[in-house]
Amino acid sequence: MSEETNQPGFPLALTPVVLLIIMLGTSVALFGDSTTGGPGQIALLLAGITAGIIGIRQGIAWGELEKATAISISRAMPAIFILLMVGALVGVWMLSGTVPFLIYWGLQVIAPEIFYVATVVICSVVAISIGSSWTTAGTVGVALIGIASAAGMSVEMTAGAVISGAYFGDKLSPLSDTTNLAAAVAETELFVHIRYLMWTTVPAIACALVFFAFASVSAAAELDEQRIISISNAISENFNLSAWLLLPVAVTLGMAVFRQPAFLALLAGTLVAAVTGLLAQPEVMVGQEGESPALSALKNIWLTAANGYEASTGHADLDNLLSRGGMESMMSTIWLILTAMFFGGMMERSGCLRSIVRYLVLGVDSGSSLMRRAGVTSLGTNLIASDQYLSIVLPAQMFADKFREMELKTKNLSRVLEDYGTTTSALVPWNTCGAFMASTLGVGTLAYLPFCIFNLMSPIISYSYALANFKVEAIGDGND
Repeated sequence: MSEETNQPGFPLALTPVVLLIIMLGTSVALFGDSTTGGPGQIALLLAGITAGIIGIRQGIAWGELEKATAISISRAMPAIFILLMVGALVGVWMLSGTVPFLIYWGLQVIAPEIFYVATVVICSVVAISIGSSWTTAGTVGVALIGIASAAGMSVEMTAGAVISGAYFGDKLSPLSDTTNLAAAVAETELFVHIRYLMWTTVPAIACALVFFAFASVSAAAELDEQRIISISNAISENFNLSAWLLLPVAVTLGMAVFRQPAFLALLAGTLVAAVTGLLAQPEVMVGQEGESPALSALKNIWLTAANGYEASTGHADLDNLLSRGGMESMMSTIWLILTAMFFGGMMERSGCLRSIVRYLVLGVDSGSSLMRRAGVTSLGTNLIASDQYLSIVLPAQMFADKFREMELKTKNLSRVLEDYGTTTSALVPWNTCGAFMASTLGVGTLAYLPFCIFNLMSPIISYSYALANFKVEAIGDGND
């Protein structure tokens, strides 16, 4: 039986998606924004099993479906190991004093009147430089969240600002894997793709900057100055604040700039933090009395990387702020990713996903409608397949021939893949990106979602352009 005839009809293919939406909606209604806590995983698992049953009905053996889920989960393995390493890095950076140092000086230097705007700009610059929204969020993003919490500002809004800046920089960086992937699958020259992205990306970040400028001014009026002074004093009393504590940040970001794998960059940053922490403040790194200092420090670093840092400064607010990190803190997120990829694998192999995507191509009669349909398909793939890369690759495969048939430049396709696929991935709680951001920043996906202005505006602006038939370029129209 061919792949075409093996696909279920559209209503049947849509059944697992409808079930997932109902179960996730029920989960949010019953448990709030706790997608990574268990209810979301159950919903994804049951919806995936439903897709598998449909696949069996179409004549596909359960063994083949299991192999497909294994392949799907294997795609997420690099992300899972990065998550584990981010957990270790955050814990050790807390223990060593790196994050406390960044929080302390951030409270002294960054004016509240521009805090959210500064957050967007800082994350944008870092992400453009290193080409990774994940590394940006896991390093400077964590510190900025800490500054916001210490200053009594909104951590939800700060998370939105971090993600807005990180994804803006990620989209425009020639070092970004998603930027290179979108250009490659659409067969567009990389810098042609980046230049064309500017048409939607710049207005979207401008909207974000305007929003956060107003938000910064409003937040400054409600700032708790006494809290800032109290936490700053507690940090300076409990940690030896030395410029050497910036070395782990420099090493991590430097390795990312030189295109080293994210896992290795994060590993190096963790190891360097352990060494600088020992040199800068051995009394903090050495945990137990009655043991040799070297053995005690080794055990403390080891346990912190595994289980996270437990602060005991005597200052309740600071202890709450710094007690986090560790690989263990990422396990619920990894569980979410595994079940999401199980669902995505079942949807792929059963033919449900391809059937849904093919249905979306029907009725396309203009370049404008094709752009909108390709973008919405990319967004839908993010929701259904739970994977940012699939949201770029699958629509590219489905729509590339149609773009050629309608004589549209390939950069039209590569741009909408980024406008809808890359940017919205962090807004989906069960997507690998949404799960990563929620765990790393310590803010629930649905809590930070309203403040991810750049990520929300990118598909809206892209859709509006297509609706107005603006910047929908046919072959032979002008220069690239």
